[in-house]
Amino acid sequence: MSLRYVREFKGFAGVRIEADDIGWADEPSIVLLHGFGQTRKVWEDVAVGLEQAGRHVINVDLRGHGGSDWSSDGRYDIDAFVDDLRAVLGQMRTRPVVVAATHSAWIATMALAEDAAMLASGLILLDPPAHTDAQAVKVSAEKLSAALGQGLAPSEYDSKLFASFGTDGVDARLAQAAPQINIPVLVVRGALGASDGVDPQTGFASTFPNVEAIDVDGGGLLIVAERTEAFNGLLIDFLERKQPRFIPEYRSGSDARTLRDAMGCFATGVTIITAHAPDGRPVGLTANSFTSVSLDPPLLLVCIANNSGSAEVLRGIDDFAVNVLQIGQQPVSNLFAGKSEDRFSGTRWEVGEYGAPILPSSLGIFECKRHTLHEAGDHFILVGRVEKASFEPRRDPLLYFRGKYRRLHFT
Repeated sequence: MSLRYVREFKGFAGVRIEADDIGWADEPSIVLLHGFGQTRKVWEDVAVGLEQAGRHVINVDLRGHGGSDWSSDGRYDIDAFVDDLRAVLGQMRTRPVVVAATHSAWIATMALAEDAAMLASGLILLDPPAHTDAQAVKVSAEKLSAALGQGLAPSEYDSKLFASFGTDGVDARLAQAAPQINIPVLVVRGALGASDGVDPQTGFASTFPNVEAIDVDGGGLLIVAERTEAFNGLLIDFLERKQPRFIPEYRSGSDARTLRDAMGCFATGVTIITAHAPDGRPVGLTANSFTSVSLDPPLLLVCIANNSGSAEVLRGIDDFAVNVLQIGQQPVSNLFAGKSEDRFSGTRWEVGEYGAPILPSSLGIFECKRHTLHEAGDHFILVGRVEKASFEPRRDPLLYFRGKYRRLHFT
């Protein structure tokens, strides 16, 4: 039974991006991006074939096309499209393979330049075009749309699109972006019969570190209904080699290693707990077992290992602070997680309003009075009453998942 519904994503500046969500979300995902002057309808037969091959398909309308919003401020520059795609990928539950036709190949390449492996598991480019001026983009789009039998009807696209889209600097940006994308890439030349495309062995398409390139005789239109099977064969061959389907294999057990790895599946923020020892010296340690307990009264807790170097001091303190770390504080997190006795000498800190040391560059700071302490196996639970909370809303959090630091996909 086919599963399909219309899905909405929040794009750049709140623009609503509409897509068909086809198939089961537990299957490997694919995001389809049409070219300018088309809509997601052009991918319809391809999407169905991919679903039948056991893939989960997100078939997207670009901004200003089809069912997606038309930009109220006329933003159709390439950065708006790039940020839309990054937003869509950031809202996916898994890292998909991105399939991008013609000018969307530019968008996808730029969108994946900084952190491709965090956003996608593969990239397939169909007929990436030559780097020409904005008028040539319009001519190319009109020509392809007419060939596909999907001409530029006024109801299908925003007339401001081509006037607003610029190509200045595209060459340099693509040349810089492609070498940074170290995920599997396939470049298909001839699938759409684009006469102004570039040879996949030259230009930016040749500079991906992990690229395959093939030429096909699409007869100008390899993705049309009667030839979809041949085109899907190309895609599935690449997908099965680079992103094969798999049956989930759960590890089970009650041993310490299994429990540690399973707990590591819960992504957390990272904190540093700070306090003063009885002799006045500052102490602190990195902890990610931290949570809010109550808002009335305002309580939080941290779990501290009995064998940690600061455990004895933290058992007896009356005042402490929880410093929630931001993305730039990974070195500080490592310092306070290590065995160094001199953690504060190279770290910016000051005394907070309620007596505990605080790290003023943190994302958030909770200054606390000790409320209760509970023994819990090889840890103890320190519950604090929050006397003061402060935070910097413009910073991004430092995250921890499966034993590694992470960052948000997009801001």
